[in-house]
Amino acid sequence: MIDWNVLLGQIASIAFDLVYFGFVIGTIVVIILDNRNPVKTLAWILVLMFLPVVGLVFYFFFGRSQRRERLISRKGYGRLLKKPMNEYLAQDSCQIPLHYNRLISLFRNTSQAFPFDGNRVETYTAGLSMLQSLLRQLMRAKNHIHLEFYIFEDDAVGRLVRDVLMDKARAGVEVRVIYDDVGCWKVPKRFYEEMREAGVDVRSFLKVRFPLFTSKVNYRNHRKIVVIDGQVGFVGGMNLAERYMRGLSWGLWRDTHLMIEGRAVHGLQTAFLLDWYFVDRTIISSARYFPKVDNRGTALAQIVTSEPVGQWREIMQGLCMAIVSARKYFYMQTPYFLPTESVLVAMQTAALAGVDVRLMLPMRADNRVTHLGSCSYLADVLRAGVKVYFYKPGFLHSKLMVSDDEFSTVGSTNVDFRSFEHNFEVNAFIYDTETALQMREVFLQDQRASVQLSLKRWLKRPWYQKAAESVIRLMAPLL
Repeated sequence: MIDWNVLLGQIASIAFDLVYFGFVIGTIVVIILDNRNPVKTLAWILVLMFLPVVGLVFYFFFGRSQRRERLISRKGYGRLLKKPMNEYLAQDSCQIPLHYNRLISLFRNTSQAFPFDGNRVETYTAGLSMLQSLLRQLMRAKNHIHLEFYIFEDDAVGRLVRDVLMDKARAGVEVRVIYDDVGCWKVPKRFYEEMREAGVDVRSFLKVRFPLFTSKVNYRNHRKIVVIDGQVGFVGGMNLAERYMRGLSWGLWRDTHLMIEGRAVHGLQTAFLLDWYFVDRTIISSARYFPKVDNRGTALAQIVTSEPVGQWREIMQGLCMAIVSARKYFYMQTPYFLPTESVLVAMQTAALAGVDVRLMLPMRADNRVTHLGSCSYLADVLRAGVKVYFYKPGFLHSKLMVSDDEFSTVGSTNVDFRSFEHNFEVNAFIYDTETALQMREVFLQDQRASVQLSLKRWLKRPWYQKAAESVIRLMAPLL
């Protein structure tokens, strides 16, 4: 006698399997037809094949693509660029260093980043000193404050900055704030509502509303930008949270941030106003946001942005060119090291050509998985002659690079797939000997608190650690 319950159960199970694997195969076909980076394509296919349930969820949240045209039109982008372009053309003189002419041209062509001279750059390597300087400049604001951070916590530091912004708004200063919706998921809505009630114009970047907009989880605004009266700006790796001042339970938090005074602030202003258009659909291009600025120093600087939905990978491409253009040395700090193939080859090529290439990572990171992935690449660079250092006192979150006593860059960009491929990032690229020497000294001071790896000893680490690193490396494009 036929047991209909069992039969129907079997039919339902087969139907579910067919539909489910149809979704998996269909997703793989979509990924292949999207013509992405082959490494990323293979990584997604591996995840879908070996972890099908998890893979589908991850792809739905993090893998789908979105085009720039959905964010801003070319006409609107041109309007935003008009004023900084005029300011760039109106410069009395702008001496482009010959050796970096191609790098500067690359950024102009891909990121519309104009080089501005006459800037003064101040470097902060501790969260407290940066916070004190930021508060001092915010309190001096007379016309407008534009502030954008990936993380703006509801803690002692976040509330301190928030209260100053509220006071300035009540005093008649225009205050606009952008925070990343994912970076600030744990922050209560009331924190931002209080700012709005005081007159601060607050927006979240690419707000996530499950399940309709899950593709936006992957496109996060990792930038840290402050612009005050169009003349003073901040950019770097620090967010607004207590841990950037106090450190972690197991060590200090070492980071690098810049204050820039001068015409290069026009670049930070443009980046902020472009992001403001993303969140508010309002193009702000008034001349009063780009005031005439006298020379404040000697540094030539470009503010370079990169986006996950544009045609190019601006900061990654510039980093590759800067590395292979180095003649004597190239030092780099990054909390995560999951490089694209082009960056990895550039580092190896420079080191094999005799350039003193040094890479500094934290000995202990805030994310165990990404740290394992980072370790999987170290043998590759060590074999080429790159000197690798582990920073011991705490978590090294600094994104600093310096080369040949002439070039340096600080910003929000990590040397990993996420920064290069998925995040909205911003870096200040500075062509100035005085600034480069300061950055070099920062690196060397951190090096004194680090331990250098040797290839022979590194290869002797336990087999299970190597295996874990290799598995994580397969997913590096997705981390």
